[in-house]
Amino acid sequence: MGDIPRGNRPLSPHLQVYRLPISAVTSIMNRITGHAMLAGVILIVWWLVAAVTSDHAFGWADWVMRSWFGFLVLALSMWALWFHFLAGIRHFFYDAGHMLEIDEGQKSSWAIIWGSVILTLISLLLFFLA
Repeated sequence: MGDIPRGNRPLSPHLQVYRLPISAVTSIMNRITGHAMLAGVILIVWWLVAAVTSDHAFGWADWVMRSWFGFLVLALSMWALWFHFLAGIRHFFYDAGHMLEIDEGQKSSWAIIWGSVILTLISLLLFFLA
């Protein structure tokens, strides 16, 4: 095997050469968002536990929640929740044997991406306007 001339070709397509299909990217992002929502949950649980602990603990936790960092974590967690929800709906269709063609998978991937962004913006608007 070592004496076979291979030329200057790469042995396998690497990420620098090969572009992942959008359906693969959304599948990977579904796994990542499932774990990323934990950051928002931890922040909310910390805030709730601090609320029943003491005024000083709640004041500090509330300050973090109302800071730009807390807003960023909660907004990204909200996006992750919508993304994960929409990707879960797509997996129900996959399990039923629907939308398994390549073009349908690409369309549903873009629908998940744009749908999660739009639903996050609507949620933020409802939160700030209410």
